[in-house]
Amino acid sequence: MRLLPTPLLLAALLGLSQCKKSDSGPAKPEDQLPPATQTGAHTFGCLLNGQPWTPSGNDGRQNFRLTYDPSYAGGSLTIRTYRYPNDKLSYQNMILGGDRIAHIGTYSFVLVGDRKAFFADHNITAPCDDFSEAPDLTYRTGSITITKLDSISGIISGNFNFKLAKPGCDTIKVTQGRFDYKL
Repeated sequence: MRLLPTPLLLAALLGLSQCKKSDSGPAKPEDQLPPATQTGAHTFGCLLNGQPWTPSGNDGRQNFRLTYDPSYAGGSLTIRTYRYPNDKLSYQNMILGGDRIAHIGTYSFVLVGDRKAFFADHNITAPCDDFSEAPDLTYRTGSITITKLDSISGIISGNFNFKLAKPGCDTIKVTQGRFDYKL
């Protein structure tokens, strides 16, 4: 004897087939960053104190610029980027890089020396608006890792992280940073 599906069973199966996966809530902060690529995609992003930070806005200059000179100071890299957060008139900017960056590898940031990371938030009052140089800046640690340095195709890519601190101010923590640039 063969059983035929009942109308109730068919309706239940039809209802189950129409189910959609429910939204599991807001995206994780790291999912809002550009992917870590090595194609010259002209991307930059990081988590700044756990929140996504990418370049945005325009003040007449590119909001993400990278310069690399392999013949200066053993390889000189500078990454400059800025954004205008929350439609405010003031901006935030980040600069990182240094000298003696000539190959794929990891290079440490230092408090005083030739490899540094800087952050400024012009929406905050002094002295907590600028994390740039000692003696005001008392702590700088982290690194930049070059994952691709191709002089033929003109592509430089990598990742970075750093922490900056000064007395009386919240610590700046940058994690999961990535960049990909075509020179």
